[in-house]
Amino acid sequence: MNINLALTQGSKILKNKFIPNSQLDSEILMAETINKDRRYILLNSYKSLLEDDYNKFKLLINQRSLGKPVAYLTRKKFFWDSEFFITNDTLIPRPDTELVVENVLNLTKQKNKINILDIGVGSGCILLSVLKERKNFYGTGIDICKKSLNISTINAAKLKVTSRLKLYKSNVDKFNLGKYDVIVSNPPYIKTNELKYLERDVAKFEPKLALDGGLDGLSEIRKVTKKASELIKKNGKFILEIGFDQKNKVINLLKREGFYINSTKKDLANNDRCIVSTKI
Repeated sequence: MNINLALTQGSKILKNKFIPNSQLDSEILMAETINKDRRYILLNSYKSLLEDDYNKFKLLINQRSLGKPVAYLTRKKFFWDSEFFITNDTLIPRPDTELVVENVLNLTKQKNKINILDIGVGSGCILLSVLKERKNFYGTGIDICKKSLNISTINAAKLKVTSRLKLYKSNVDKFNLGKYDVIVSNPPYIKTNELKYLERDVAKFEPKLALDGGLDGLSEIRKVTKKASELIKKNGKFILEIGFDQKNKVINLLKREGFYINSTKKDLANNDRCIVSTKI
């Protein structure tokens, strides 16, 4: 069995299970199997596969055919300009969330020794990406999930920002440590009764804790906004990711908590995805 034949088999299995990007997924999983990059796979497709590698590849293809996301199978996902270690204990980092990083960096171009708080830090993709770009910024991340904090710790070491990071296991309501120049958050914002309509990959495999925003999708956003109002310095910036249909409701929540709305940012699909505000 050579690489090309195995790829063809894998792609066919995924296609028959209506997995989008079946050929690409097959190539990525092959690269993971033999610990090479995709370029190697494509340039060496005639090479024979060891039987153990072929069996491992078939196992990965089978799991993908059941809907398990590629990122959970490979335990990594590229975000901003770094590769992050992830497991199914954290949300898979998404390109839309890079908006939060982009806006933090734009707003702090001339700043030094900024203290940033990430509420619901997860894999650490937002906070750690900022710390990697800004060598004299300091970050604090909180999360209710101990496993998420462990993953953030691993990623901080990978990105070499551990010395400027503090992580705490805490419910957002109970965290009262420090005052911050910038607060960021990508809280759960899907309505509970809409979780079952999400793509199979998301609904079946990603952690409900990181998705479920309560009956109206705003229960966690309310908590985060209230806490941000208490922990942020005057004139501090709060950058919040939101659901595509939540802009007006979230703007009203922010105004009630003493924030001035600077701007709303759209994602790659032209949906409202991020609100930038200032504490007044």
